[in-house]
Amino acid sequence: MADLLALSSRIIDSGHADQPVNRVTNELSEIADGIAMVESFSHCVALDTGDGLVCFDASGVHTGEAVRAALGGWRSAKVSHLVYTHGHADHVGGSTFFRDDQPRVVGHANVASRFDRYAATGEWNLRINARQFGGISGDLNLNIGDGSADGVAVGSNPNARRFLPSTVMRPDETFEHTHAITVGGERIEMRHARGETDDHLWAWLPDRKALVTGDFLIWNFPNAGNPQKVQRYPIEWAAALREMAAMGAELLLPAHGLPIEGKARIALVLGEVATALEELVAQVIAMMNAGATLDTIIHTVRVPDDTLAKPYLRPFYDEPEFVVHNVWRLFGGWWDGAASRLKPSPDAHVAEALAQLAGGADVLLRRAEQAAIENDLRLACHLADFAAWAAPDDATIHAGRAAIYLARRKTEPSLMSKGIFAAAARESQTVVDRVANSD
Repeated sequence: MADLLALSSRIIDSGHADQPVNRVTNELSEIADGIAMVESFSHCVALDTGDGLVCFDASGVHTGEAVRAALGGWRSAKVSHLVYTHGHADHVGGSTFFRDDQPRVVGHANVASRFDRYAATGEWNLRINARQFGGISGDLNLNIGDGSADGVAVGSNPNARRFLPSTVMRPDETFEHTHAITVGGERIEMRHARGETDDHLWAWLPDRKALVTGDFLIWNFPNAGNPQKVQRYPIEWAAALREMAAMGAELLLPAHGLPIEGKARIALVLGEVATALEELVAQVIAMMNAGATLDTIIHTVRVPDDTLAKPYLRPFYDEPEFVVHNVWRLFGGWWDGAASRLKPSPDAHVAEALAQLAGGADVLLRRAEQAAIENDLRLACHLADFAAWAAPDDATIHAGRAAIYLARRKTEPSLMSKGIFAAAARESQTVVDRVANSD
């Protein structure tokens, strides 16, 4: 068993993470007497009540079996209750392997509607998760933490072409605002708060002065801006963190990252994450009220570098720029304020016109490559896209575009940016390969 509390204390106290804090080992560590954590795609936190195990989350469909086996190596007792901190697939997909225990499944009332949405948009979710995570598995040990993801692409299994397997257990017991259960004399209090999702809960174990936080803390900058996913709620997220910090907890058990011990450390971490969200939101709202466009806000609002350097706030999964977009969407809708983009011309049509003005798609690509050399990769990607849209079947153009996006990917800190830029490179490489195979 790893001494996870000693590791997290050292990292928090030093302000420096010299090893991964988000790990997918499927190994169990006993955190306190009768409390264990299995580090996985999302962690499973287990409480031995003396009358069965109460587990918080079941990890994903690809890791759930290993998680349940790890629990069995710790305690022979059955899982009496399975609590979903929220309905993301990396937290509920593994419930398939808890079925034999016949646990009572507890979750927020919105979990069921999330499952229904996943059923209706399964192919879409498989596609966007393949883009978000595809081709970057080698980065998963770089502290980026993947558990904030909205799911696991189970389509790699030809017998399970579903975003969520049909065997995922649905909640038996739901609530809207607050809820409590007592198992084996252990009281578990649950509170709903919107943050990464609209179906999230956090739990308080009063006898143990312990918090189970789910994805409200992921040891990365909060996943409050994911560019491919539904609305996040950074204001309510920060409020939930403030409420947790006021509990006087002595132990914090997250669904990603390391557990934390000590009132002072817990209050510090929760408070600093809350402050980062609050200040970012305040900047965006102030600029919106002043009449700024989304373009201006995106390139103005910043989270201080020393904040992003903290070991539990690094932008290795989501990043502040994406949260700016989500705050705008929350208050300002989908239009970004540029009149031409209210009802835009097709990208290909604009690209063709620009290529004609520039003297050809190859000219646009050469200018993109020059911008990349000058380290202006944002401009380089714009121009490379225009070149490819203007010449959709030109292998040379697409080879250049792929190279630019691979270069961009190498400079990005967050998994989300890396995944999307890698997907763009693969998209162009597909054109290159198709043309080569047709010759």
